[in-house]
Parts: sequence; structure tokens; C-alpha cells
Amino acid sequence: MTPENTNIQTDCDLDVSGLSCPLPILRTKKALAQMKSGQILRVLATDPGAARDFPAFAAQSGNTLLSSVTANGAFEFFLKRK
Repeated sequence: MTPENTNIQTDCDLDVSGLSCPLPILRTKKALAQMKSGQILRVLATDPGAARDFPAFAAQSGNTLLSSVTANGAFEFFLKRK
């Protein structure tokens, strides 16, 4: 992942690597539901569809996608709970 993202302080990490759609989004939704407003969730995913699914999920759910990084077939997303 890129060094710029090391400055984002996270409140929770979620690794959904190896899971296929729709499980990464469902697990992310569940994790966000357990968090407080303003907290930041870091998600690691390997599903190729994640690159389009996470921005769409953030827009639809009202949460903020702070950053997304793709490296070596893996994705890292930082979501801020609404």
C-alpha cells in the first residue's frame, strides 16, 4: 500500500481477503454498524469487484470513502462511519 495512507488513524481493521462478492461488503456493513459516528474502518480485500463495490457502497450508505489503494491484487479501503 502507499505511504500516504499510513497517516490515517483507524479505529478498527477488517480483513476480508479471500472472500467473494457480496461477503466483503456485508462484513463491512456489519463492522460499520458496530462503530460510532466518525470512527474510521480499514478494510483489506482481494475480490476484484471491490474496486467498484466499495465506492458504490460508501455513496449508497452515506459513509465516506476516505481513501482506496490497489497494490499487487489487493485493495485497502478507509471508510469513515457516518
